[in-house]
Amino acid sequence: MSNQLSAMLSAWHDDRDLTQWVLGTVYRTDGSAYRKAGAMMLINGHGQQFGLLSGGCLEADIIRNARKAMHTGKTVMLTYDGNDEDDLSFKLGVGCGGTVYIMLQPLNAQNDLGLSDLYATLRKRQSGLYFQKINAVEGYFERGAIDGHPPAHIEKRSDGDWLVTPIQPEPHVLVVGGGMDARPVIDIAHTMGWVTTLVDPRPANARKEHFARANTILRKIDRELAAYVSYHRVDAVILMAHSIQIDASALKNLRNAPIKHLSALGPRHRFNEVLDQAGLSYGDLAFDISSPAGLDIGGQLPESIALSMLSGIHTALFKQRAAPAMAQAAE
Repeated sequence: MSNQLSAMLSAWHDDRDLTQWVLGTVYRTDGSAYRKAGAMMLINGHGQQFGLLSGGCLEADIIRNARKAMHTGKTVMLTYDGNDEDDLSFKLGVGCGGTVYIMLQPLNAQNDLGLSDLYATLRKRQSGLYFQKINAVEGYFERGAIDGHPPAHIEKRSDGDWLVTPIQPEPHVLVVGGGMDARPVIDIAHTMGWVTTLVDPRPANARKEHFARANTILRKIDRELAAYVSYHRVDAVILMAHSIQIDASALKNLRNAPIKHLSALGPRHRFNEVLDQAGLSYGDLAFDISSPAGLDIGGQLPESIALSMLSGIHTALFKQRAAPAMAQAAE
């Protein structure tokens, strides 16, 4: 299971009435820390954890304290100081040197802290803000659009301090082309907890037995593909069909799709050929373009190229700036 919030909430939702649960949240950090404010994990009455609040070194102690929250029905507040020689995190040799503040909020059938609303929203691939009152068993979710990837922050109110965490669904990537080199793209994206859709009209390609981890496999590249991309909120597209005609058809149909980024496998002059075949220019496309695709990490094997492309997409989606290859593509 991935550490994406959607996967964590799915595990909780399936067993929420069968055992006790606690929501652990980093609400503040000072100095260097592995996870930042807004990071969450879920712990159940069987001692199972879903997600991480550190690099894995503090989780055993967090789970031990989660049992206190389950037993008392009250929020448990924790502080791990990497600079204090008497602190657990220092003794464990965490090494980050910062201070992490965590709250453990118990969940029950009468008060799930708004997680049901949050989970339902993520299943629809929508976004919003999650509010948690610090040192209290209170929380709720409000659906709404979010611009960019703003950090979580503490909001001071008359009734106390609230942690406000922007919530967005995990990335959804459409891969055009189901050849052998697309397999590690789908596999790595799946490991990251991303949603993947694969499209290839060729019967010999994109076979289910070779792409068991793909969420969806499509066979047509037409206007319906653009509707699919819009409805399912696809964030990024990779053109890697090794066919100028197929890549051009996909680009032509997706030119007005609400995606954020497009990566094109191959040298820049090849993408220019794809543009010509589609009857388009760079100015006709409203999304960022990476051509050649990905970050230059010096790899040659399909796995390295897949890592490079997904790293480029990750940079484009989360750092809100173009990867180096994107700027080059527009020159």
